[in-house]
Amino acid sequence: MTDWLPDTPRTLAFPTTSYVTLAGADWLASASPHPRALHTLWADRPGAPSVLPCGTAFDVINAPALFGRRMVDQLWSAGPGSGPVAAHRGRLLLFAAPGTAHRLPSLLHWEEWAYAVPPLLCHGSGDAVTVPPLHPCAEDEDQDAPPASRWLVAPGVRHPWLPGPDVLLWAVVRAARSAVGRSAGIDGETAPEQPVPALSAP
Repeated sequence: MTDWLPDTPRTLAFPTTSYVTLAGADWLASASPHPRALHTLWADRPGAPSVLPCGTAFDVINAPALFGRRMVDQLWSAGPGSGPVAAHRGRLLLFAAPGTAHRLPSLLHWEEWAYAVPPLLCHGSGDAVTVPPLHPCAEDEDQDAPPASRWLVAPGVRHPWLPGPDVLLWAVVRAARSAVGRSAGIDGETAPEQPVPALSAP
């Protein structure tokens, strides 16, 4: 089991922020070897998704939408919160600390609940992910269905807090337990509050 154990439950509701701030855009651009070119692209095409490399500014854990939502709910209801989170084509992208993509699968391999975890795609060094537009497209605002690519927790600061492998392992195990409908005594475990608040500069 993960060594990450919280000591105080969080009562924060799951925050939904769909607009990337200027500081958040700077952070996203820092993942690119050409951040100025990326800012120019965003200025010319603000409604277009972008492809960013992983492994330097962030890693990304790519989960099926329902399971990913359970992970985020666990992080915000009983844990330290999450880093930026995006929805893209039926999956959730959880932004994590660099190195998480390499470490999380090996940690999960030893968990008794690994059988209940759907396939997770761990994007790290050498990988790239498609991130949503900085702002929701105007043409999508009047549609009944949400856009296929959108921010659920948009980056808002230049150095957002990002969960590491231990924190995400805890969230994965909690989500897996919830998915198989275990007893209230197991599902009711509370997790510790990290000293670093989510989405704030360290």
